[in-house]
Amino acid sequence: MIKLHFLPIKKFKTFTVSVNIHRPLNKEDATKNALLANVLRRGCNAYPTSQEIAQYLENLYGTVMSCGINKKGEAQILYFNFEAVDDQYIPEEANLLEEILGFAKSIIFDPVVEDRGFKATYVEQEKLKLKDMIESLINNKTSYAVERCYQEMCKDEPFGVYELGNIQDIDSINEKNLYQYYSQNILSSPIDIFVAGAMDKKNVFDIVSTLFDIDFEQQLTYPTTEIVTEVMNQKNIEEALEVNQGKLSLGFRTKIAPKDEAYYALLVCNGILGGGPHAKLFNNVREKMSLAYYVFSRLEKFKGLMIISSGIEIQNYQKALDEILAQVKAVKKGEISDIEYEATINSLVNGIESLKDNAMHIIDFNLSQLVSGTDYTLDDIIQKVMAVKKEDVIKVAQNIELDTIYFLKNKA
Repeated sequence: MIKLHFLPIKKFKTFTVSVNIHRPLNKEDATKNALLANVLRRGCNAYPTSQEIAQYLENLYGTVMSCGINKKGEAQILYFNFEAVDDQYIPEEANLLEEILGFAKSIIFDPVVEDRGFKATYVEQEKLKLKDMIESLINNKTSYAVERCYQEMCKDEPFGVYELGNIQDIDSINEKNLYQYYSQNILSSPIDIFVAGAMDKKNVFDIVSTLFDIDFEQQLTYPTTEIVTEVMNQKNIEEALEVNQGKLSLGFRTKIAPKDEAYYALLVCNGILGGGPHAKLFNNVREKMSLAYYVFSRLEKFKGLMIISSGIEIQNYQKALDEILAQVKAVKKGEISDIEYEATINSLVNGIESLKDNAMHIIDFNLSQLVSGTDYTLDDIIQKVMAVKKEDVIKVAQNIELDTIYFLKNKA
């Protein structure tokens, strides 16, 4: 269930290794997956403590490790990332790639186990940290309002589950049932290993085939994401907290999957509507009418959603809502200026080009291609964006339908 992806990149003085474990997103397992990523990084049999791991990585010329959980559509992905100095810049003969891949294997497949469970102190400490992380979402009211809009919008779908899981489930997890879950599920999950750098391709494949049980020809089967194409009932949700500024989030169904050819017109449509200072929402809702402190739109590409997020004066709720919807309607009617269209294309192309300047961004792009079921390069995406015409934008805009209005207001 392991697949290797080698990305030859010669422009950096470092190389990057990323190990990604795919799990279906669901309420029952989400908290365990989020907790697992942090428990595994605490120690393996070769280096059983955080201090020993830190010392080992420091001895590898300051290799940096990060780990955590990503949500892509209705999948959770446990990731373990490593960035190290390329061997050619090290004064002595070394093979850091082999060292790091061997260490990654130990962290994931050979964790510290005591009495048929993970180390109890590690699990309890990470449970407290995970609680803090989930609770801290509310401290960023913009992110909180967007997440709550998604949760209400997709209440009966896996996507409605928060990527870090549910705080109510944490107490029921212990070192034994977490290890049992790990043994029964994680080790049989699809795993993608990315290696990005200037090393020799044959050497990379030789190292990986020696360390891992891998079939270079196999195709992995990933968790799927349902694209809902019908809005049954529009939802209006209000929540009251101690806030000085109202947070208005509108959730739309685009009915378009990332593998659909229309996705690139949707990308441009979103950019024209709320993708930056050239966009309709910024120039009309914020600048001309002063109805929002901030306002933007963005796509959740894997799930076929678009969300508009804004910070407003609480008494301006109806005015702001009406004007935001008026701008969505304007795009549907084809009221798109040459400046809005051309600035959006340029902004998207520049954003895609900038991904080439960061190895982790390149890896994440390729990982997203796998999850989406597509097989494009960054240059392919640029060409597809540049080929989008105004009439394509107008056509794709007709599919966009309001599903959920979420408003975070102050307690009376």
